[in-house]
Amino acid sequence: LYTTYRMFDNGYYSPEAAGIMGAADMLSPFYSPLLPFNFNVNIPGLGVKHVSPAIYILIFPLAFRMTCYYYRKAYYRAIFADPLACAVGEPGANSRMNYSGERKFPFVLLNLHRYAFYAAAVFIVLLGYDTYKAFTFTIPDKGFGVSVGSLIFLINWVLLTAYTFGCHSWRHLIGGKVDCYSCSALSRTRYGLWQKVSYLNNRHALYAWCSMISVGLTDVYVNLVSRGIITDFRLF
Repeated sequence: LYTTYRMFDNGYYSPEAAGIMGAADMLSPFYSPLLPFNFNVNIPGLGVKHVSPAIYILIFPLAFRMTCYYYRKAYYRAIFADPLACAVGEPGANSRMNYSGERKFPFVLLNLHRYAFYAAAVFIVLLGYDTYKAFTFTIPDKGFGVSVGSLIFLINWVLLTAYTFGCHSWRHLIGGKVDCYSCSALSRTRYGLWQKVSYLNNRHALYAWCSMISVGLTDVYVNLVSRGIITDFRLF
């Protein structure tokens, strides 16, 4: 609900843009990268509405999360109740539906997860640059510094990176299609990377929830600082 509100808000995504003095150079992850594509559309019955850049920016990370293997398991069981669990049959004497997995439309589209991962990886690079900028101050004095906002951005980027690169698709790209891990130096290197990715993959659900909460809280922080409700306290 909050993300939907911020998608259409189109404001208070940067303290500098809002003219707030003394805050870190922060850009909300909901509006990163800052694209100049602002336009209005005339919707019948609703009138002229402004289209926020956040609408077409959030499509990519949202596609990655909605097709994520962990989230698929979560909403299949919690929302659809189909299947309730791996060894639990359909409820009732007659099955409500013939469970076909992800072989039919629209669930077959979830198999595009690998391509959504590529887009998510690009956003990790973009958010990493935003995190670097969050350690700089442009108003009133320019230079390196650390504030509460800087640390929030760093924590958010670490959690998002752990979630993204703990993905099953990345794990397959690193260690899949290899018949022998000890046959060459490159294969042994891939095996070592695969082990590290597997460590993240085993905690994929944890990072999924933590990063989802952290990215929302990061935007909340930027929103409040940009509105002048709170101050971005500078540590040094």
